[in-house]
Amino acid sequence: MSEVILHIYDVTNSDSEKTNNTIVQINKIFKDGIGLGGIFHSAVQVYGEDEWSFGFCEEGSGVFSCPFGRNPMYTYRESIVLGITEFNISKVNQILSELSREWPGDCYDLLSKNCNHFCNEFCDRLGVPELPEIAGNTAYRVRVATFFNCVAATMITWGAF
Repeated sequence: MSEVILHIYDVTNSDSEKTNNTIVQINKIFKDGIGLGGIFHSAVQVYGEDEWSFGFCEEGSGVFSCPFGRNPMYTYRESIVLGITEFNISKVNQILSELSREWPGDCYDLLSKNCNHFCNEFCDRLGVPELPEIAGNTAYRVRVATFFNCVAATMITWGAF
């Protein structure tokens, strides 16, 4: 058995200091202020000192690890204990091996297959709750809003309004 910990980062990998600061401020307002989420990177830690996540690469698996809380691409924000997995380390390594094959880096999509989606899948297989809404649903909200905007535009075009 092992604790399963979610590590959350502000997405601050822009070359622009101004953009990075803006993202941190947006996250403070939307997550900390009104509880709606923000622009975050997430990773899951189980057994050991490394966290596991998913990102874009042109070849091979997009699944990667780094020391927890120290992803060099982002600014560490917080950790949340999601639960305890009943699986031993061998089973967890088997799950990670399967996920590594199933999540190639060239399939990364910001709105439909990102680090938060990976962490949800990993947590599901570990038998612990998925990411809290504030950490992982911003991409979903963007997809839903885009869908409804397209539907509304189509209905207006057809004269439904």
